[in-house]
Amino acid sequence: MDPGYAVADYTAVDPRLGTMDDLESLAGALRERGMSLCVDLVLNHTAAEHPWARGWLAGDPRYAGFYTAYPDREMPDAWEATIPDVFPDRAPGSFSWVPGANGGDGGWVWTTFWDYQWDLDWTCPEVFAAMLGTVFTLAGRGVEVLRMDAAPFLGKRLGTNCQNQPEAHDVLQALHALTRIAAPAVVFKAEAIVAPDDLVGYLGAHDRYRPECELAYHNQLMVMLWSSLATRDARLAAHALRRMTPAPSATAWATYVRCHDDIGWAVSDVDAAAVGWDGPSHRRFLNDFFAGRFPGSFARGALFQEDPDTGDARISGSAAALCGIDDARTRHDPAALDAGVRRLLLAHAVVYGWGGIPLLYMGDELALANDTGYRADPERAADNRWMHRPPMDEAAFARRYDPDTVEGRVFGALTGFAAVRAELPALHASAPVEVPELDDPAVLGWTRRHPRGGRFVGLVNVADRPASVDAALVTGLDTVLSSDGPVRTEGGRAHLPPLSWAWLAEP
Repeated sequence: MDPGYAVADYTAVDPRLGTMDDLESLAGALRERGMSLCVDLVLNHTAAEHPWARGWLAGDPRYAGFYTAYPDREMPDAWEATIPDVFPDRAPGSFSWVPGANGGDGGWVWTTFWDYQWDLDWTCPEVFAAMLGTVFTLAGRGVEVLRMDAAPFLGKRLGTNCQNQPEAHDVLQALHALTRIAAPAVVFKAEAIVAPDDLVGYLGAHDRYRPECELAYHNQLMVMLWSSLATRDARLAAHALRRMTPAPSATAWATYVRCHDDIGWAVSDVDAAAVGWDGPSHRRFLNDFFAGRFPGSFARGALFQEDPDTGDARISGSAAALCGIDDARTRHDPAALDAGVRRLLLAHAVVYGWGGIPLLYMGDELALANDTGYRADPERAADNRWMHRPPMDEAAFARRYDPDTVEGRVFGALTGFAAVRAELPALHASAPVEVPELDDPAVLGWTRRHPRGGRFVGLVNVADRPASVDAALVTGLDTVLSSDGPVRTEGGRAHLPPLSWAWLAEP
C-alpha cells in the first residue's frame, strides 16, 4: 500500500531485493562508473512497525519520547485548527487513534500523512541521535546522497501550519554539520515542495548562510514550466523566477520536469498579481487545464486529493500525457503529436540548461503514457499517482534509437542535451542564473556566465505561434543546440518558431 515511505527499518533492504551487503556492492559498482547512490531518508515519520515505534508502544524507556500521543481530542483539535490536510479525501486530520498508546489506554498519535506513518518527535534528543546514527550507517554502506524526505514537517508549533518552522531548519543544519565531520562525502538533498519564498531556505539561504542541504528540488521552476505551457505565456514564470532568492554558491538546484509525486501549484498570489492575474483563479485554471477539463486543453492528467471544502487539488499524470502526447496518439493526430513532443523537449531544454543537476524521471526519456494498469490492483487503485509511475515498457525502450518514433525522437534529444551540457562551463552549478525582461510574453529567457566559458543564453517559446526577442540579447553568440537549427536574426529581432527552444553561447 505504501510506496516506500513507511519505513520499518532504515538499515535493512527488502529481502525481495537483496541485502545490505548487496546495497554496498551496488554503491561500489556505481562509483566505478562515476555515479553516486542516492537513498531516501524519511525524516518525519516511521512505520508503526518500526522497532522504535514498537519500543515506544511497549513502554521501553529508551524510546519514551520518540512519538506523540494525546489521551483525548483537546490538543489534537487545537493543532488541527491550523494544519492543512495532506491527503484530505483518504487521510483527513493529523492524528490517528492507536489503542495501545499511553500504556494501553489508547491515544491520538501524530500522523501527518497516513495512520500507519507515525511522526517522530524531534524535540526529543534521542530521536536526533538515532537518526544521525542512521545517516552514518548508510554512509558507511556507500550511500553518497541522502534525499531528506518530508523535511518541512519536522518542526511543530501550535497555531501554525507546522511546515517550514525554524526547528525544521535547525534539525537539518545540525545533521549536516555532524555529517560533514564524520562522512564529508555525503550530500543532502532536501525534499521540500513548498512555497517559493520558503524554498531556498533549505539550501541554507537565511539571514546569513547556514549550511543545510547541498541540493534542493527546484519545485518553482517545474511549476512555472507547466503554467507557461498551459497559458502560452511566460510572464509569470519570468517574474517568479527572477524574484527568487539566489541559491548560495556552495549549493545547487535539482531541476526537473516531472517526479514520482503529484504536482501542487506553488504559484504565489504576489507573483500572480504582478502580471495581472488572480492567484486562486490561476491555480484553479491549472487544475482544470491539466485534468483535461478546460476547453481546448491538450493535457490528459487527473485531479489528485481534491478538497471539496476549499476546491484545492493537485495533478497526476505522466509528462507525456500532460504535454498532449497521449491525447494526440489517441486521436491519431500527427500535428498534435509533434506539438506534444515539442512541449516535452522544450521543458527539458530549460531543465538541462538552467544549472544545477537535471533529474530525469524514468519514462520521460521515452515519452511513456499514463499507465492505467494500477486500477486493477486493489492496493493502488485509490491513488491515481500510480498513473505516472509506470512499469518500464520494454517495447518502447527498444525503439529509443529509432528517430522515426516518438521514443527515438525524445531519447535522442535528451541524449543531446546531456552531451552538450557536459561541454559548457556556463552550465556549471556555480554559474548564476539571471532572467532578463523580454518584450514578447511567449518567450522565457535565462542567461549565465562562467569565467572559463563566457556567456550563455537559453530561450524557449512556449506559445504555438512564432515569437521573437531583441537580437541584442544573442549578438555574438552561436547556436549550440536548438529545436529548429540556428536562431534566425532579422530586422533587429531573434526569431523563434512555435514551441521551440535554443541554447546559445560564446564561440
